[in-house]
Amino acid sequence: MTTIAVQDVHKSYQAGPRTVFALRGLSLRIDAPGFYGIMGQSGSGKSTLMHLLAALDRPDQGTIRVAGTALENLDEREATEFRRSRVGIVFQQFNLIPTMTAADNVELPGMLAGKDRAWLSERSASLLGELGLADRRHHRPEALSGGEQQRVAIARALLFAPPVILADEPTGNLDSANAQKLWRLLAGLAREKDIVVVMVTHEPAAAAHCQRVFVIQDGRLAGTMETEGLDAAGVAARYQQCVGAT
Repeated sequence: MTTIAVQDVHKSYQAGPRTVFALRGLSLRIDAPGFYGIMGQSGSGKSTLMHLLAALDRPDQGTIRVAGTALENLDEREATEFRRSRVGIVFQQFNLIPTMTAADNVELPGMLAGKDRAWLSERSASLLGELGLADRRHHRPEALSGGEQQRVAIARALLFAPPVILADEPTGNLDSANAQKLWRLLAGLAREKDIVVVMVTHEPAAAAHCQRVFVIQDGRLAGTMETEGLDAAGVAARYQQCVGAT
């Protein structure tokens, strides 16, 4: 079963009098659970693609299907329900509420959806425990390290056990040691929970943790690479081959 299918997608924006073409007929497919990367330089269109996959925006043209849902014609209520139940989203900014504890931040989407509080408490405790934060669940974000805050954000993304997790530059605010830990964590989640994790990155060291990387340049798919056996230098060399061939 195809988990993500993007077909001939175009997306443009107005920047004053100028039209910016972010995606220009992009197509890609993900057919099985695993840890995937979307790699490209700033302005390549990779974050635009991530927003479209999360139903945070709509394409101008083309079709997008994620976890069995066609996204291009969702109304706002349907898009909200899709984001709640079918995808989990992890951003570079942790987006935690500073006045709430780690547990409350994880439970917040469920509170807004009117879910049972006892279930939410049990679920958040389980997720935070899985992510090594059992002893931090009653701490507010200011008392957590950057790596711990991002793990809280990942727990929140997993609250409703979605089949797809989208991570947009998730280690951009972390030091290199915590970034390495988070890349390994995302790869482990994809494997252990049998889900699709898609990470946007411009870093070869990050992409090396993914099993397959889609390279985007100028709003188009420049190529794909399998990363087995590749370190960061190998990924960087393969990336240059992809973008140099377009």
